[in-house]
Amino acid sequence: MTNIIAFLLTHQRNFSAGIGMIVSLLTLGLTSGLQSAQATTPQHLVQAGEPVQRSVNNAPAELKNLLAQIDASASQGDIKKVMQFYSPNFVHGDGLNRQTLEQSLITLWKQYPKLRYSTQLQSWKSEGNAIVAETVTNITGLPAANGNNMALNATITSRQRISGAKIVRQDILSERSLLTSGSKPPQVDFKLPQQVKVGQQYTFDAIVNEPLGDDFLLGTALEEPVQANKYLNPTPVDLQLLTSGGLFKTGRAPSTPGSQWISAVILRGNGITMVTQRLQVVKQ
Repeated sequence: MTNIIAFLLTHQRNFSAGIGMIVSLLTLGLTSGLQSAQATTPQHLVQAGEPVQRSVNNAPAELKNLLAQIDASASQGDIKKVMQFYSPNFVHGDGLNRQTLEQSLITLWKQYPKLRYSTQLQSWKSEGNAIVAETVTNITGLPAANGNNMALNATITSRQRISGAKIVRQDILSERSLLTSGSKPPQVDFKLPQQVKVGQQYTFDAIVNEPLGDDFLLGTALEEPVQANKYLNPTPVDLQLLTSGGLFKTGRAPSTPGSQWISAVILRGNGITMVTQRLQVVKQ
């Protein structure tokens, strides 16, 4: 038990910082480059006055090359390059604006300086003078040399609206992130629906796959609304002794549509794992 307590005291602060902001901000650094596609799209693909759905297979080489270039730039964590592509009136579905976006990205990239981005274009279309693009982004982060011994894997689906060579709006459609720390983090099977209706009851489980043996298991589940202030003021983590092989919870969706962050944090022996997924709450 002594080793578990020492490990928890060492890493609890790091996991607290990750709860509120890690999943949604990971994709913002790379989608900024999509605005340039408006200038490089062949004109024969655009029909004036009506939306045009673009086949991913037939996407211009300029757009594919651009995504690869932005992946590389975002992996460098260059905040100046990233922010020059955002409109002064930028709006994010989670309530961020351009200023809070920049502040949050700076904080994120200081804590996770080795993020690597890889993006796949899912669909894109023109709407008048604007472009709407949906992408799936995979992000990995290796443990940092500064002692923040955490590894990251995340997948985010997002939609961007680009107008006048600037990103004017972005919405996160789905997301899941996995943060691990320690020499042997627990392998966790996380089960949660992607979407529920307002007021609907739902269940989510975080089950440790390996036999427990004589190990103690500590953990907690967090449910919190997706809000802009959570990006810079994350929720602290308070782990408790678990009497079973994981977390088994029942929740109820709020009475108004929106998004929730559902997280499970589990510590076992010399490792800790956090899984966070976005739950979309929709109208009846």
